[in-house]
Amino acid sequence: MDDLAIVRQFYDNTVQYEWERLDRHKVEFELSKRYMNRYIKPGDKVLDLGGGPGRYSLYLSALGCDVTLADLSPNNVNFARNKAQELGLPLEVLCADSRDLSSIADEQFDHVLCMGPMYHLKEEKDRAATIQECLKKLKPNGVLFVSFVSSYSFVWDYLIRNPAFILADDRRSELHTMIEDANFAGHGFTDNYYIRPRDVAPFFEAFQLEKLHVINCESFLYLREPELLAQPPEVVSAWLDLAEQVCEREELLSVAEHFMYMGRKNE
Repeated sequence: MDDLAIVRQFYDNTVQYEWERLDRHKVEFELSKRYMNRYIKPGDKVLDLGGGPGRYSLYLSALGCDVTLADLSPNNVNFARNKAQELGLPLEVLCADSRDLSSIADEQFDHVLCMGPMYHLKEEKDRAATIQECLKKLKPNGVLFVSFVSSYSFVWDYLIRNPAFILADDRRSELHTMIEDANFAGHGFTDNYYIRPRDVAPFFEAFQLEKLHVINCESFLYLREPELLAQPPEVVSAWLDLAEQVCEREELLSVAEHFMYMGRKNE
């Protein structure tokens, strides 16, 4: 299968897992929503590109936004449609490749979320094409939200899940990404692209965007997240408040699993 088919099949087979993932990774979900809430308001029109089963789409729809979810996986799109109907929320859905959004009218969205496609586009030209497509769909002064997976994510993931992975030959080669200080394009949880923290902001310099933020979506909480989420809600909330205040610090980007870039489209 080609790269596109591999990624589509992976997400077609993991819809429920993806829906539940942000319950297990609540820090990522909550910090991302807090930054979205700084810009996205009720009544705004939002494109959620690569929106998966719809966690962010449905959150924004419940806030009163006019949301369109586009995803490569038909199973994700169907799940999001059904979940919206179950919750009584309006949601437009369609299948789309992030590199070609010609089926969607230009300059109609106040905000575009691109929080998934960059995890899988191994070629620079495909990542650039996706950003250009996002910009076409944004209104002038619209805000773009783009997520990436860190090239260090193997390290943190393996330490949490199973430290013995370092003894397996295939896992050891992935961990050497850290020693090589390189971006990763290859097979991770499916076909993946993982980026070094310092390469996120420079990637966007080629586009007509005013940088607003680059955040570590887990701040400093990632390695202790399971223990944190076992605490009472007021404790979790207090740590999230602290994490939000420092998640843009460059020295903390390397302890992230996910980054998010936010930029405003120039007129």
